[in-house]
Amino acid sequence: MVAEDSAPNKTLEATIVDLCVEAGPGKTICPTDAAKSIAAAKGGDDLAWRSWLTRVRAAAIGMARKGDLVIYRKGKPADPDDFRGVYRLGLPRSE
Repeated sequence: MVAEDSAPNKTLEATIVDLCVEAGPGKTICPTDAAKSIAAAKGGDDLAWRSWLTRVRAAAIGMARKGDLVIYRKGKPADPDDFRGVYRLGLPRSE
């Protein structure tokens, strides 16, 4: 059962990382970009991405807790355990 649960998360995590890398250093992506990408890869219709938003958020929170991703709120890093509203996703910046 663990393999079933972790496989979709790996796909989501890989999709998020790929989109962030594609966006470039210091840039962020909208979570809907990841949801739309994964829905399209799974063969969903034009609105199928909406059902992926909760899973994208959960994957992003898990990745942020591990330090693999940064969740931004109003252009600043947000606490992955305490943020609401509009947010963006980006790779950690090396400064």
